[in-house]
Amino acid sequence: MRMNTIEISTQSRQEFRDITAQVQEIVQRSGVQEGLCYLFCPHTTAGLTLNENWDPTVRHDLGLVMDALVPDRPDFRHAEGNAPAHAKTSLVGSQLTLFVSEGRLVLGSWQGVFLAEFDGPRRRRVLVKVVATG
Repeated sequence: MRMNTIEISTQSRQEFRDITAQVQEIVQRSGVQEGLCYLFCPHTTAGLTLNENWDPTVRHDLGLVMDALVPDRPDFRHAEGNAPAHAKTSLVGSQLTLFVSEGRLVLGSWQGVFLAEFDGPRRRRVLVKVVATG
């Protein structure tokens, strides 16, 4: 039950990077057949989300929605200039808990795990822990 780390280098200011395969690899290496997979993103301007990973245009559309919900505003006070990234991360969240069954993540037909980058490009980490429940 050790902690694993996925390292991701993002390429854009805002992007949704599919990390499903990396998470699944950690689940398989853990040997856990029935349990839980905990994911945590220890960054204040990047988070985690589940969404469709079959059609890449969904990621584009998610970016449009985030920009509409949290536009850059001249009255933001955060001195680093990335206040929208902090707000978007709070909306998305920084953790996920997924079921593991028969040694695999339990996901919907088109569902994938995404790192949501809002202040890139940067080097990001996602912490993963797989725990047996049975």
